[in-house]
Amino acid sequence: MLGMNDSWIAKKAALLAGYSLRLRPGDLLVLESTPAAGPLVRQVYREALRAGAHVRLKIGLEELEEIFYKHASDEQLTFVSDLDRAEVERMDASLRIVAPLNPKALTGVDPSRQVGYFRAHGPLREIFFGRSGRGELRWCLTRHPTHADAQEAEMSLGEFEEFVARAEFLDQVDPLAAWETLSARQRAQCEFLEGVRALEVRAPDTDLRMGVAGRRWFNSDGRRNFPSGEVFTGPVEDSVEGHIRFTFPALYRGREVTDVRLTFEKGRVVNAEAAHGREFLEAMLGTDAGARYVGEFAFGNNEAITRFSKIILFDEKIGGTVHLALGSSYPETGGKNRSAIHWDMICDLRQGGEVRADGQVIHRDGRWVI
Repeated sequence: MLGMNDSWIAKKAALLAGYSLRLRPGDLLVLESTPAAGPLVRQVYREALRAGAHVRLKIGLEELEEIFYKHASDEQLTFVSDLDRAEVERMDASLRIVAPLNPKALTGVDPSRQVGYFRAHGPLREIFFGRSGRGELRWCLTRHPTHADAQEAEMSLGEFEEFVARAEFLDQVDPLAAWETLSARQRAQCEFLEGVRALEVRAPDTDLRMGVAGRRWFNSDGRRNFPSGEVFTGPVEDSVEGHIRFTFPALYRGREVTDVRLTFEKGRVVNAEAAHGREFLEAMLGTDAGARYVGEFAFGNNEAITRFSKIILFDEKIGGTVHLALGSSYPETGGKNRSAIHWDMICDLRQGGEVRADGQVIHRDGRWVI
């Protein structure tokens, strides 16, 4: 008989296979995770097989990434396997279940090593998101609760599991209906934003402007990210002007950078400051030409997520926030920026922030007012 947490896992696996990935007979699904996510991996595997999909399992050990960065030669670091390329070109669906044992495992890794890897694998990322933008590939990223995540979020494991269940609507009688309701609400927001030419974000230490004319808005409703709850676009690349201070720490590839402040001119970061982690921030900005430009701007809309957890999958969806990503755009938004990085950073508007669309206030103190 299923216990409460097992019930959540069963609901989540069914949603991932049916709602998020829409698995069909004959699909090639690449399922990537670690042993720590075993309960969810097993249930998703069952659901995928029931759907008639062919499943390629990639279950790795978390420690291997640190070993790779510390011991690989330069040739090994930049090697791109033909097998990896074939996989990206052939798969119909991709599911990555993150379940870390130590989110800070890469803190001691030389940032330049990571930059070298990102650059070398940039072409695979382009293929992946290009196929996604053309509707050839369905993908989803999710997270399975671990003690490490709970500790990072300053919760007990039980509290964190409840936090995740609420964020994913698994605590509701009909989670699918809840996701469909959120999807419909965000669809209306996207339809409004499609007609907007320019946005302004104003908050403490923030006065940022950007053009969005001709760009498409994407309804992120639990399909590509689970959980989700955001609407996003790719701003006109040379239009971002002004400065922004990010309320929460910016986390990327196992590293944490606090009190990030960026200044933009003609779309490009011309000054970057941080209270902690500035060296890593500068290293990421130097990854390639596109790393200093904005690839994404988004509104967080998931009202079930109210607190910061240090896990970007949840934090960027916090209702009442906005975030932007440095680096690569999603092609389906019309964004043209290309980079080996995509680093989301969050600005909380719930206490004294607003967004204007063509001069009209549309979002104030964390609430939509249209």
